[in-house]
Order: sequence, then structure tokens, then C-alpha cells
Amino acid sequence: MHPSKKIWLFVSAYFIQAQCITISYAKEISEISAPAVDVEETKDITSASNYFNLNGRELSIRREATLGETLNDIPGVTSSYFGPNASRPILRGMEGERAQIMQNGTSVLDASSASPDRAVGVDPMVAEQIEIVRGPASLIYGGGNVGGVINVTDHRIPKEPLDGMIGRGEAKYGGADNERSGVAVVDVGNGSFAIHADAYQRLTDDLKIPKSAAQKLINDGYAEHTKNRRLLNSGAETNGGGLGASLTFEKGYAGISFAQANNFYGTVAEPNVKIDMRNDRWDFASEIFDISGAISRAKVLLTHTDYQHKEIDGGAVGTTFLNRGNEGRIEASHAKLGDLTGSIGVQFSDTHSQAIGEEAFMPSTQTKKQGIYLYEELPIGKILLSGAARLDYNQMSSAGGERFGPSANVSFAPRNFSLGSQYAIDSSWRVNFNLSHAERAPAATELYAHGVHIATNQYLIGNSQLNKEISNNFEASLNWKTAKHSASFSTYYNRFSNFITGFSTGNQVDESGQSLGSLSETVIKGVPAEFKGVEAQAKFRIYEGQGDLDLNLRGDYLQATNQETGKPLPRISPMRIGTGFDYQFDRLRGNLDILHGFKQDRLAEQELSTSAYTLVNATLSYQFKSAFHLEAFAKARNLLNEDIRDHSSFLKEIAPMGGRSLLLGVRGEF
Repeated sequence: MHPSKKIWLFVSAYFIQAQCITISYAKEISEISAPAVDVEETKDITSASNYFNLNGRELSIRREATLGETLNDIPGVTSSYFGPNASRPILRGMEGERAQIMQNGTSVLDASSASPDRAVGVDPMVAEQIEIVRGPASLIYGGGNVGGVINVTDHRIPKEPLDGMIGRGEAKYGGADNERSGVAVVDVGNGSFAIHADAYQRLTDDLKIPKSAAQKLINDGYAEHTKNRRLLNSGAETNGGGLGASLTFEKGYAGISFAQANNFYGTVAEPNVKIDMRNDRWDFASEIFDISGAISRAKVLLTHTDYQHKEIDGGAVGTTFLNRGNEGRIEASHAKLGDLTGSIGVQFSDTHSQAIGEEAFMPSTQTKKQGIYLYEELPIGKILLSGAARLDYNQMSSAGGERFGPSANVSFAPRNFSLGSQYAIDSSWRVNFNLSHAERAPAATELYAHGVHIATNQYLIGNSQLNKEISNNFEASLNWKTAKHSASFSTYYNRFSNFITGFSTGNQVDESGQSLGSLSETVIKGVPAEFKGVEAQAKFRIYEGQGDLDLNLRGDYLQATNQETGKPLPRISPMRIGTGFDYQFDRLRGNLDILHGFKQDRLAEQELSTSAYTLVNATLSYQFKSAFHLEAFAKARNLLNEDIRDHSSFLKEIAPMGGRSLLLGVRGEF
């Protein structure tokens, strides 16, 4: 990262924040919330699907340095935590290609699904909304998403007419990693043309960990990873920004945006290795709605991504990873046929991946995907039915070379189907059912990997003879909501005939794949498997008087089993239960949250158990009477200073969570 680039982004962020403070015609709003965002297709077509939406003030409170940690304590969501800088969400035990991450409706196209040490290409600091979509509506984004789809929405292409200026800003200091961060977002328009600008920066030091965690690292032979109760090589320098513009008219919009994200961070797994990541992304989006005739709405989304990261060992570049790709989606909604509404669309992508250097465990690959999907909804009295079908054709090719063998080409034709229903028992109770058949083409990494994967201490061997991953899935949920109380309960079952993942052979090999080394030989193969789990959460108003007090309850549990051996699958999070309180009095708000993770001793072969923990967090905020709705906040984390390890992490023996800490911040908007 060039110093001039860092300085430009830092100055830009504070310049935009300064502009926010000088505006004299701020809009009146009742509380901190994100600028209005048009939630794309999922706004109107997920009513019969399992759907989670995080935005506004709740997103501001939850927002962490990574997408994985932002969502981690939601029932059914864990993370691949690879230290504080790289953490990808895991949905109901499903990760990588089974839980795709989208940005504004198209793929992020980074490298985080190929290796847990690679950061996700979208930063939560610029997110205005984060959705988790399951059920039939998930097929709009792609097939094989058994865990669901995560869609991160920013506001870089304005979608609604804007006459004036809106924006938000936030600055934070403190925490276990001594975070210093700021973000500013501004949209300006004249009613028919709007411009968006945002910039952000985050600087962190090595993560402070509990004394007990530091001592355990020393006792377990990992003394090189800690010093002075810090997790060495876990600091980061992150910055980025985006510009966008759009024409908005009575029945639609058309716009374009450019965004860049830079992340220079320590990998934690190796004390002297850092990753220098850069992700450039261009987006075009247009939509026309309220069309008369057979088509009622039409949409076009186009994305170009240029991703690269360099692994720097002792100051010298060792391996460079490149990922360049294009993706598009064209969708049309048909006019109502009686009470039937729906959409049909096509999606296509072309991605080139290349690794250059001694530690390249993948050949150069190209992945082409084409798909067509149909989504329909039909209300029948108190029942809302939904259904979706998707047909894809995927081609993966390898350039081959030395240990990767000759060049190769394979193709797959996955088919995905999903049915959902929602029954309104009365005004408060809803019951939902979803059935689906999912097929996923193997990823290029699963097909062609062959070599040392230092991040996970494995010698990884792909399998070019893999077949499609196939599963049949069921989910049922019960939801209750009144003016002041709510509760939900879900249960799900996924049965795979060919679950594709890595399995240790038990052999320890060296960097050439020969015996008597320190690397775990890991082969990619498909096995029959089943996942079954439950999730629950509730909120009850227990006091009204001098303020309002709510009681929160939540929990989740998942079992995943290799049906071939009858043994558990690896890195499955243990049962978690949580409780807490939300309090609000006038402009003062407070939250106390307690989450207990049980010991995980249901283990796969070659896997170590993870101890139980209790995580206690608290948040306090106060909103001032000002034109810019300024709110000061404090976030206390891990108040018991416990040694917390995430069982779903490859790095749990080396990378504990942060210790007791306090983060202070201020945010505002107009």
C-alpha cells in the first residue's frame, strides 16, 4: 500500500465528515438509522422464506471489523475466525460455496471462500444493510446455498430520487485491538441526479488477549505467537472508499459506482507473514418498474471485480493471488396472473484465478457459470406459497503445471428446486415450512488444489473426479409477534448424498508431500452426511415505567455427522444459549448480553476439543439533542476476561478472542 493512497483516503474521510457537520438543513428523524436503502428483490419476495435483516441502529451497534464477527452471535451463525482480521460467516455449519456472500445482489468475487486467512472483500463499515436469505428466494442469487445467502447492501448507487443531502459518520477508539477508525458517507442530489461518496479507515494493533489465554499458548508450545499478553501479528491497516452516481426517474434508475478496499494485515498463523490485499469493484445497476403489459419490472446488475493479495514474508513478497471476474444478472417480473406474482432471470459469471509463487497450492483456473431461475408466489387465503427453480451450467478449467498435472476441463449442470409455505394462524402467529433439493458444482479449489496450504498447516490434495454435491433439505419455523413481544423457533434437517470437504488421512508430510513432515495430509472427497439443528430467540417487555426494559433469549444447536463413518464432521460449533437485557429511557440506551458456549467434545478424527466459555458484553449509548443526531456510545467486551476459542476456526489453538476491553465512539447523521 502506497503511503500517498493511505493519506488520501484518511483525508477524504475526515473531509467528508467535516462537510456533514456544516450542513444547515438536517432532516428531522427520531433516532439514529441508516439512510433509506432500497432493499432489492428480497424486499417483496421473501415473505414465505426464512429471512433475517440487519440495518439501521441495530447494525451500527453490531458492526465489527469483519463480516463474520458482525453476525457471529446471531442464532445459526458462527464464523471461520482466523484472528481479528479474517472472519467469514458460517451459516448452520455451511461455509464457503454453501453460504455465498453477495454485495448489492452480485457475488463479492474475492478469495475468502478458498482459504480462511483471506479477508472478505466487503467491509462492514460501509454496509447499510445485511440480509440472510434462505428458502426459495435464495435461488435468485445462486444454487447450492444450503446454509443461505448473505447479501450486503451499500448505497453507492442511489436508487431513489434525492433532493438535497444526506449522510452519516462514525468514529471509534479503543477495544482489545486499540482500534482507531472512522467512516463517512454522503449522498447529494437534485431530484433527478444523485452522487454518492464514502471513505473509511481502520488502524488496529496486536490483539490484547486474557492472561490465561497467553499462558495457554506458551504451555502448548505456541510461545512465538504471544508477547506481553498480545496476539502477535494480528494488527491491521484497512482503508477504502467508493464513488457512485445515478439518474433517478419516476419509474426507475440507472447508475454506476467504483469502490476500492485495501487491507494490510497480519495472518496470525505465521508470526512474520502479512497479507496486502486490494479489491477494486465496478458496478452498474438499473431498474424499471411499474411497467404496463406482460412485464411489470425489469432489472440489470453488472459487476467487474479485480482482486489481488500478496503474502509478504519478512518484507519480501512470497506468493501473489489474483482473482478477476465479471458477473451479471438480468431479471424481469411478470404482471400478476390472478394472484400469482414472480420473476424470471438469468445470471452469468466468468472468473480467472491465478497464484504466483512458491506457496501456490492451486494452478491457474477459469470458472464460467450460466444460470436461469424462476421464482413465484401465490397467496391462498391465510396461506402464502412460494416456489423457485434454478438450472445452471458450470465449467471449470485448470491450466495444469508441474505438480498440478496436465490441463483439464470439467463441467456440471446443477439443478435446484425449493418450495415454501407460510400459514398465518392469526395476527400474531405464523408457521413456515421449506423443502428444497440442492445441487452444487465443486469449486475449483476442491477440484484442482495440490500443495502446501500454510494457513491451515495442511498439504491439500484436490480431486478432479468429484461429482456434484447433492442434498435434500427441510426446515420448519414458528413465529410469534405482538406490539411488545416476539419469539421464533426453527428446526432444520439437511441430508447430503455427497458432502464435499477436506479429510485428514492421518499422515504427516513435508512440503513435497513426502512422509515424516509437520503438515497434515488432507484429501478432498465427498461423503454422505447429515446436518440437523435448532435455533430460537425471543424478546419480552418485562418493565415499563422509568424507561422500558426488555428481556432477550436466544440459542442454537447443530449436529453434523459423516454417515459413512458415523463420526462427527469437523469444526462444528457447540450448543450456545444466551440471555440479556435492553433498556431505554428517553435518549439513554443500554444493553447487557450474556452468551454461554458449551464445551465441544463431539469431535471428528484428528480434532481437539474446545472448552466452554461465557461471554459477557455491555453497550451504553446516549443521543444528544442536535441537528446531526449525534450519539455517543461505549462497548465493553468480554467483561469476565475469559479465554474464548471458536471451535469452527482452523486457528482455535493459536488465536483466542480478545480480552476484556472498552471501545468508545460517536456517530451521527443528517
